[in-house]
Order: sequence, then C-alpha cells, then structure tokens
Amino acid sequence: MRFAVFAAASGLLLGACDVTKTDFPVRTEAVRAEVEEMSTNVIVVKLTADNIDAFNTPRDLSGSRASLSSSAWDYRVGVGDVLDVTVWDHPELTQAAGTGRTVEQAGQRVQADGTFFYPYVGQVPARGKTPEAIRDDLRKKLAAFFPDPQVEVRVASYKSQSVSVTGEVGSPSRQPLTDVPLTLLDAIDAAGGLTETADPRAVTIRRGGRSHQVDMKAFLEQGIGANNPVLQNGDVVSVGRQTVQEAYLLGQIVKPSTIDLTLENITLTQAITRVGGLAEDKADARGIFVFRDEPMGITVYQLDASNPTAYLIGTRFVILPQDVIYVTSAPVYRWNRLISSILPTVTVVKTTGDISTD
Repeated sequence: MRFAVFAAASGLLLGACDVTKTDFPVRTEAVRAEVEEMSTNVIVVKLTADNIDAFNTPRDLSGSRASLSSSAWDYRVGVGDVLDVTVWDHPELTQAAGTGRTVEQAGQRVQADGTFFYPYVGQVPARGKTPEAIRDDLRKKLAAFFPDPQVEVRVASYKSQSVSVTGEVGSPSRQPLTDVPLTLLDAIDAAGGLTETADPRAVTIRRGGRSHQVDMKAFLEQGIGANNPVLQNGDVVSVGRQTVQEAYLLGQIVKPSTIDLTLENITLTQAITRVGGLAEDKADARGIFVFRDEPMGITVYQLDASNPTAYLIGTRFVILPQDVIYVTSAPVYRWNRLISSILPTVTVVKTTGDISTD
C-alpha cells in the first residue's frame, strides 16, 4: 500500500515538475523559455570568485559637487526698492518719518524707469547701481548747491529682487534678496526647513532657463561649499520628495521582505542576512537568484551557496534598487509540499525515501 501511494504520487509529481522543479545547473535556454511571453532577452550568469568583480556595480553615494556658479554678492538697486537718503546738516532735504509715516513711506521709491526724484537734482538714476554708487552720484550733483555735502543712501525696503522656495519645505514662500547674501541653506531655513519627507540630495535650482541639481546633504555632511550657493534674483528652489529605493527578497528565506537601499550600498550576503538568512529546512542553497532589469534585457545572477564559502562571493556583489532576490525550494521540501496537497494523511518524506503517514 505504501509503495502504491509512492508510485501514484511520483506520477503526479512528474506531471507537475514544470512548475515545482529547479534544475541545476540553470540553463539559459530553459530560463528564456519561461519568460518568452515577456518578449525580452534573458541572460543567466553564475557568480563565481573569478567573475564576481566584473558584475559588481556599487552605486556612488558620495556627495556630488554642484555645477552652479556662485559669485560674490553685491546688491544692486532695482525697480520698487525704497531708498532712504540723508544729507547731514540739511534737514530740509530729508523726508523724515514721523507720526503715521514709516521709513518706507517717507523714502524715495525707484520708479519703473529706474530713477527716483530728489530736490535740486531731479531724477536720479538708481536701477542697477549699488547704494554706494548712488550716494557718490548724489554727492557730486548736490555739491553744485551745497559745499561738501555729506550724503548717506541706504535701502529702506527691499522690493525688487527675490527667490522662490517650493517643494518639501515647511512653508513654501518668496524670499527677498537684501544686501546680505542669501545662501541656499538660509533660504530653505527661512521657508520652514526641510520636511520629514524631503530629500536633501534632490534640490533643484532653476536659473536662467536651466535647472541645476544640488546635493544639500553633501554640504551638510561633507562640507562641500559649492553645494550651498549664493542665490540670485529670480532663482526658483525646489526641494524634492524622498524616494525610497528598495530591493525585494522572496522565496525560501526566513522573513521575505524589502531592503532599503536609499542611503547605503548593500551586498547580496548582507541582504540575505538582514532578513534572517535562508529557511534552513526549505531552501535550496544552490538556487539564490538575483533578477535585474537591465537595458539589454533581464539578467539573472545565480549564487550557488551549497558551499558556505560562496557567501564570501556574495559580499562582493552589491544589490541595486528594484533587484528581486529569490531563493528556490529544496527538492525534499517541494516533494513534501506536493504530497501534503494530494494526500492530507501524508506528512513527511524522509531522506531515505520512506513515507510516513498519520
């Protein structure tokens, strides 16, 4: 009776072997046939100590240097700015702020033509000039009316220039530019700082019709000064959202799950270890596969870890985002699972070939 059950089950197993069996060594032709309907090329690579370095492609996670130029900041007056002009010992020329009037209301606003009016002088060019240059110009013109005039010019209200900060910040806003240089970090801080979902490596500055990628994390952690540029009028800063980069571990492992690769390079051996390793009584150590979608098609990397020293090879193979790591089932486990589904009374197939029943 026991032999009859074994023979019947064997026939069913042979009929189902196409969906439960993994043949070793893995043949490229066989794998390609399985995915033929996907209309893609499949390459099977068995990882060995001799070829592992050729297929190991760790990502460069070091901070990149921004290509955006950052020049010294020298504020130039623009249309809309309000100037506060003082001529010492000549209070009649100074429109002092008083009750109900702010310095901004009492000052000289730069008009659309880039000039402002001042007594005795008339229209004074201001657009594109520094406050110091405007002061020198006024002093020379007032000298025709007053001996050695002492003039001071400062910007009472900065209205003409600004940058915008958007994306994953606390309070997206418009930041005015003043005579104090505004760096990228200062602008982000003024906009409420980065949110929990922000990616400091994915900051974009739009300037002059071009987009420049800036890795703020490289500045914060590595001190790369070029990645904290001084902003210019019209810059649009956009902070991107953090995108989790993962690999997927499936099959006969202790805890099938995902591995976060966002911040670090992780090797095949590390990935398997972090999910508890192979399921000892279920996994076939010969069948550790890494499926990777590459430009020329799908590449399947196989690590045969039937010899534990193969895990040393795995420490030299870095997993990439979207990789799928799959561990196949051991032949005995597949047999037990099949028999259990056919005959509920059959529970264990011993390695000697005997079948134990309830």
